[in-house]
Amino acid sequence: MITPIKLAFLLLFIIATATAAPKAKRRNYLFTPHAKAVAGICTVVLTNTSPCCKTLKHVPTDDPIELIRALAAATESSVKRSVVFLSEIKPKHKSNATAAAVINSCEKNLKYALEDFTDFWNATGKDVKTLAHNYFTCKKKLMSIMGYHWTCLDDIDDKNLLKEVETGISVGKNLSSNTYDVFNGLKTIFKTFGIKVKLNEEDTSPQPPPLSNYYY
Repeated sequence: MITPIKLAFLLLFIIATATAAPKAKRRNYLFTPHAKAVAGICTVVLTNTSPCCKTLKHVPTDDPIELIRALAAATESSVKRSVVFLSEIKPKHKSNATAAAVINSCEKNLKYALEDFTDFWNATGKDVKTLAHNYFTCKKKLMSIMGYHWTCLDDIDDKNLLKEVETGISVGKNLSSNTYDVFNGLKTIFKTFGIKVKLNEEDTSPQPPPLSNYYY
């Protein structure tokens, strides 16, 4: 017969076992090469490292370069979802001209951010040498992408609308910030993983022709 006391002890044992298993699993993961690779990258993030760590934890590779690319790809996907989110909330605010205007402006900014991603991927290329050669350009594009998110929110004065939009685009905003920090700290990351490639600090993005070309 199970007495109330035995039942209480049994419940405590089940709860302890259920909570101990995930902790043991987490401890085991912390010592894996993958966890060390993720930590070696996300450690350069200046503020909240959680988006970086959570994103890269599920990327099935220990290669730091592939992990860095995966973080940028996840950021781009999140920005695309942010654009969809803004498109979906527009009908709800169409009766408010001010709200509709700032949502349209925000949507436009994030579409500009996606255009910057096209330039970013062209600059990163398919190998680490191309990425290193275009390092400054990659970093500049990521700073622009991050800036479009902040500009988007700066235009919103209504507190309720600000909260709604900020919540909807927060993943893309936070990941863009994390990705910029990772590229900004690429020297440290390369040193951590023993990647001996020099990062080019000069702008390699296509430059417009000189003004003299427009005159005869």
